[in-house]
Amino acid sequence: MSLNVAIIGAGNIGRKRAAVISNFSGCCLKVISDIDTNRVERLAREYGGEIETNWKRALTRSDIDVVVAATINKLLLPVSIMALKRGKHVLCEKPLGRNAKESKRIVEAINTSGAILKGGFNHRHHPAISEAKRLADEGEIGNIYYIRCIYGHGGRPGYEKEWRASKKLCGGGELLDQGVHVVDLFRWFLGDFDEAYGKIQTYYWDMEVEDNAFAIFKTKEGQTAMMHTSWTQWKNKFLFEIFGEKGYLLIDGLGGSYGTEKLVIGKRKEGKEREQYLGGPPDEKIVEYPGPDISWQEEWKEFISAIKEHREPMGSGYDGLMANKMIEAVYKSAKLNKPVKII
Repeated sequence: MSLNVAIIGAGNIGRKRAAVISNFSGCCLKVISDIDTNRVERLAREYGGEIETNWKRALTRSDIDVVVAATINKLLLPVSIMALKRGKHVLCEKPLGRNAKESKRIVEAINTSGAILKGGFNHRHHPAISEAKRLADEGEIGNIYYIRCIYGHGGRPGYEKEWRASKKLCGGGELLDQGVHVVDLFRWFLGDFDEAYGKIQTYYWDMEVEDNAFAIFKTKEGQTAMMHTSWTQWKNKFLFEIFGEKGYLLIDGLGGSYGTEKLVIGKRKEGKEREQYLGGPPDEKIVEYPGPDISWQEEWKEFISAIKEHREPMGSGYDGLMANKMIEAVYKSAKLNKPVKII
């Protein structure tokens, strides 16, 4: 089974996808589309594929099986829906539209399509994160009590003039940009959340969207997840901490500018009886993952497997919708200055 792929959007994420697809067995990068002629030509020269400056023409091609929507947020909805309606499998990059309403429309397009829809949640496939999920599922740290996360970077010169600074083009600021990855991981580890309370702030960048977001989520069972996402984290940082009855799992770094990815496995010391804890510092095991970022390759492998097996992929369209509902609840909470239900 060979799949012909079209990438819509030749920016940084489109480039990451092209690098994987061009070397992936059973896939052919058939066409790359972008309104920026120079950018799409550079990408096509590097990874192959025909050039198309009109994304609608690219999606009408009968020889395209799979579409990667790697555009600005405003275009994720029309690109994904048109592709799905034509029966093409779609990987729609996060955040699956500018808001939950757009996410819902994209997800609903599956009903008449029969195609597979996946959200772009590559963070699930970072080795430290995926290993932490496996250990948590196997009860390594017992029942999970709470999760904390810090995720941010410092932007770059002219950041306030880029499309991410436009509410019309993006839908939101840092809460939606990197925060959507965080809330997706929260749901992956703890399931659905019931309530959100948050604050958003624009501290430094001269833009109409927030450059910092703070949020607390609670499940019906009382588990808590806390996050701070920031565009004023001047030195890039990713820290994801999971605390449970028997210990903790800490993911620090994502490789590259975020530092070497590592997983810390902490176990509380116990006596002979389960309730008899000895106290003192926990035993820790540290695993480092110094190699290149394999998350993009692993996520594509999962997507193609889901297509071949006719099943819902991990990090599905529904997951994208629920992540956007959590983000939307934080925006609403910040506006009302009170906790709100996630609906």
